[in-house]
Amino acid sequence: MAFSVGARHGILASKCWLFHALPGTLSPHIIAIQRSAEIQTLRGSSHSNTDSQHNEAYCIDLVRKRDYDGFVCSLLSPEVSRRSSLALRAFNVELAQVKDSVSQKTIGLMRMQFWKATIEEIYRDDAPLQPVSTELWKAVKQHGLTKRWLLRIITEREKDMEDRAYRNLQELEAYSENTQSSLLYLLLESLGVKNVHADHAASHIGKAQGIVTCLRAVPYHSSRRKVYLPMDVCMLHGASQEDFIRGSREQNVRDVTYDIASQAHVHLEHARSFSKNVPASAAPAFLQTVHTHACRTHTVNSAAVRPSSHYTIGSSSSSSPVWFLHLFPLVAPLT
Repeated sequence: MAFSVGARHGILASKCWLFHALPGTLSPHIIAIQRSAEIQTLRGSSHSNTDSQHNEAYCIDLVRKRDYDGFVCSLLSPEVSRRSSLALRAFNVELAQVKDSVSQKTIGLMRMQFWKATIEEIYRDDAPLQPVSTELWKAVKQHGLTKRWLLRIITEREKDMEDRAYRNLQELEAYSENTQSSLLYLLLESLGVKNVHADHAASHIGKAQGIVTCLRAVPYHSSRRKVYLPMDVCMLHGASQEDFIRGSREQNVRDVTYDIASQAHVHLEHARSFSKNVPASAAPAFLQTVHTHACRTHTVNSAAVRPSSHYTIGSSSSSSPVWFLHLFPLVAPLT
């Protein structure tokens, strides 16, 4: 009896050994399950790749349509940071267009709260299934982006929902620092640049970009009977909001434009003073400075000349002045 049981256990042990050694021979059902699992894995991987491509394409299209200058600059970024650059700029576009895309301030504030919650979820590795947030999550994971800069952009955009003119030039500079400069800090991080001189340059360049963008936005805002130029500068030269809405060409309006644009020039000069100490790897983050300088020069020259004067823009000249309201298309700039 003991022999019989021992033999039986031996046979069972042999069968178990064969089962593990030759599963294809003994259990085709298990093979089918394994193959099904492999197919599902491949399908899941393919679906994930499709979603990733869709998210990237969404960000590219959004930036190309709403921030073309930034889109071109992102294309010139190194391949390792290009996708992250587009994700950051798409995030900036999403926030910038809230103010003009909602009919009520409350709705705009709700969208800002959504993005605040989204940033918190991104840093918990639980990003919402939304193209921009997913791409931003990847950028954060890849480059270790600082959460403070992302939240600062949202907070400042949220304050801007008040929809009023800047009280003074310093208020406009603070807004530009918290939005444009913060974006530049993030772009530097995506490039792997950690340099105090680059940060100082980014601070001044961001302020210059914000000031110039405020001027570029005058035609669009005036068409909606709104003026956001610093009130202290307007009061200094006796220019009213109605003067800008009417497109006045009086000297007081030109003086306001000149003073504001000149402040952008001051910041560009400060940024240029750091150029010798800024690493070359930071250059892609500052490419948009070229456009900022061109717009600043164009605006200052147009505001400063008399009707019979000539003015020079870069290497080209013009035989008649063009009022700065006509320099930029009647579209909403990315303020």
